[in-house]
Amino acid sequence: MNSSHLPPGVSPIVAPLKRTLPPAARTVLVVVLLYLFLVGVKLLGTGVTGLGGGTAGGLFDGITNPIAALSVGILATVLVQSSSVTTATIVGLVAAGQLPIEVAVPMVMGANIGTSVTNTLVSLAHARRTDEFRLALSAATMHDFFNVAAVLILLPLELATGFLQKTAAWLSALLPGGADATFNSPIKGAVGWGSNQFERVIEIFVSSGRALGIALIITGIVIIFLTLTYITKNMRVLIAARIERSLNAVLAKSGLVGIAVGIVVTVAVQSSSITTSILVPIVASGVLLVRNAYPITLGANVGTTVTAILAALAIGEVAGMTIALVHLLFNVVAILILYPWNKIRYIPVRLAEGLAAIAATRKWIAVAYTVIVFIAIPIVGIVILS
Repeated sequence: MNSSHLPPGVSPIVAPLKRTLPPAARTVLVVVLLYLFLVGVKLLGTGVTGLGGGTAGGLFDGITNPIAALSVGILATVLVQSSSVTTATIVGLVAAGQLPIEVAVPMVMGANIGTSVTNTLVSLAHARRTDEFRLALSAATMHDFFNVAAVLILLPLELATGFLQKTAAWLSALLPGGADATFNSPIKGAVGWGSNQFERVIEIFVSSGRALGIALIITGIVIIFLTLTYITKNMRVLIAARIERSLNAVLAKSGLVGIAVGIVVTVAVQSSSITTSILVPIVASGVLLVRNAYPITLGANVGTTVTAILAALAIGEVAGMTIALVHLLFNVVAILILYPWNKIRYIPVRLAEGLAAIAATRKWIAVAYTVIVFIAIPIVGIVILS
């Protein structure tokens, strides 16, 4: 087909797909692309962990200042690319008596902020297409702004009253522990299997630790970039305008539905990063409005706490369960404070949209924002206050 006869905005590569692929085949293609996208996210996280995992392990030592502890939670989660890993580690340290609960509380709050770096990085893959990038960055950073707002409100209250720790301690005394408390997500397992296959191939060419980490990061970024491109294009074709309107109408009518979806999906995949990262291309494609994706990210915050709770159940120590429940209570209370009230509900969304509008024409601002919020500020907090 001559590219000169294509409709505006349609590439010669995508045009044949639009002509020949039936909806069922396109649905399968989107599922495969989503799977590869998650594999790319996993490879990126594995590579980052390979470069900074040892550093993350040493961050928890000798911290007493609550702001330094908050900074540790952010930076450790950025380094391991998983709030679940950070909070499970914190639970283990608290249960073993190596970390005071008072210090662990701001750490888990920091983990909530740090986990949103993944979807922010994913949004950068849309940087070549201005309109998509604006939507993608909005979808990613509204999670950042909500978590930062939650910490700004709840950390001072917790330091003044200890209400989260006291409530969690009361609840943990009511819950029995269990040595066999485990949960293996089949989706997480499938993504891990695919990631392992890529790693084995890469290890044929690169064997050393640091070089391998860099190779995994590059491979993950390439996979994320390519899959996002075709997920977005296929979603636009696959989802009819009528379905878009129905989906957005349901979520706009009841934010509780979106929160429930976020909880269920995150519990299923055992990762809030996966849930929120999947939202980025869906919003970028125009299928889901930014505001209607917002409650799903809040549900993801709640759903991700299940990992720490299961870790605490497996350890069977009251102190470990207390800090795990602090994580749950923090996210639930943050939603109860910020979401029910119309005047403040969408402040994180408006801030995200404002940042995205600026960064859409000045891409370096998005990169600078990511580096400053998730790396520079936490490092300064740790160096100065620890």
